[in-house]
Amino acid sequence: MHFKLIIAFITEDKTNKVLNASREAGATGATVINHARGEGLDLPKTFFGLHLETQRDVLLLLVEEHLSRKILETIANVAEFEESLGAGIAFQIDVEDAVGVSHQMRKLTAVVEETI
Repeated sequence: MHFKLIIAFITEDKTNKVLNASREAGATGATVINHARGEGLDLPKTFFGLHLETQRDVLLLLVEEHLSRKILETIANVAEFEESLGAGIAFQIDVEDAVGVSHQMRKLTAVVEETI
């Protein structure tokens, strides 16, 4: 079984919605890193010298490769990446090897066999 790592940077108000939708799309879990900060195309706004920045959450999802594109698109739709400027980004990278995922592999075997 081969895996992909989906990394998503989203506004913190969408985290729970994205996690729930990702699970429905086939993800078996995620790691959330709260209160990340990032900059996009436009520089952050300031008000009397204070930066007005929206906090981001970083979601790390180790998913089976046959399910990864569906999960990635689900994240993009729920987080409204294309509709809202600065809503966030998500991307996936190949995972060469992983340990500690035997429970997920047992659960995903049947799901993946149905998919392919």
